[in-house]
Amino acid sequence: MPGECFQKNSTSSLFGPSPETYWGQFEEISKYNVHLNFFERMWAAWYAYMQNDVLATGILSFVMHEVVYFGRSLPWIIIGHIPYFQKYKIQNQKVPTAQEQWNCAKLVLLSHFTVELPQIWLFHPMCLYFGLDTGVPFPSLLTMALQIAVFFVIEDAGHYWLHRALHWGPLYKNIHKIHHQYSAPFGLAAEYASPIEVMLLGVPTVGTPILWCAVTGNLHILTMYTWIVLRLFQAIDAHSGYEFPWSLHHFLPVWAGAQHHDVHHEKFIGNYSSSFRWWDKLMDTEAGFEAQKRRRERRMIKEGKKVQ
Repeated sequence: MPGECFQKNSTSSLFGPSPETYWGQFEEISKYNVHLNFFERMWAAWYAYMQNDVLATGILSFVMHEVVYFGRSLPWIIIGHIPYFQKYKIQNQKVPTAQEQWNCAKLVLLSHFTVELPQIWLFHPMCLYFGLDTGVPFPSLLTMALQIAVFFVIEDAGHYWLHRALHWGPLYKNIHKIHHQYSAPFGLAAEYASPIEVMLLGVPTVGTPILWCAVTGNLHILTMYTWIVLRLFQAIDAHSGYEFPWSLHHFLPVWAGAQHHDVHHEKFIGNYSSSFRWWDKLMDTEAGFEAQKRRRERRMIKEGKKVQ
């Protein structure tokens, strides 16, 4: 029952009355929970100090999202003003102006406060309902890594099909077109989209770990947070517009990266996956010159066999 989950997973219910300050609560917890590491004690102190797990999770989730999103976008803004990095710009003839970036940031902030924030306040009750653990101790790094790897694979599949569907005429015109306002993307534009698109493409990101928890009954909210952070990094980097010799796909060929997604924005079609390249390859929806060349070669071979 959800109520039982609340008692099981609620961190604040494990400790006595909250001292007046957060650090006072931290000291109290440290006295009697020496088996917890520093970060686990900080986590427990936050929930115990707040004395309201819904509020504690809501604030933590929203602040984390904003800090990570704009914090990860900032380096790309700085890089855009350093001439040395222009040689790595994929579409180097299209550099976003300060006004374009500011207009983008305003819409993204509006979306965060009007679309994402209300959903975040429902996050903790949803976690408890599906059995996500919000307490301490934290899961092992190996457990987190394995679960997050699964999330990347499943989310990529869901994103591919939803994103591809959004390129269908009516859906593109009424929903997805706004995201393609910038044919040469930049980091801040990762979540520059209509509210409907934000919710639709958020389903694989949030729904994948929730589904995992519902099936396995084994997921900690810290793993969920780590997954969200990595997914934000992936989305922002994919929209960065820069291709470096040290970019991840040079070492992990199945990784999509900025080059893969930049072509999608330039051509307005193909390359629908988020993290990996295999769905586009499997479904023959790769975009760009090399992909077109391979299609021509396959067509010529096929036509040659028919003539024979």
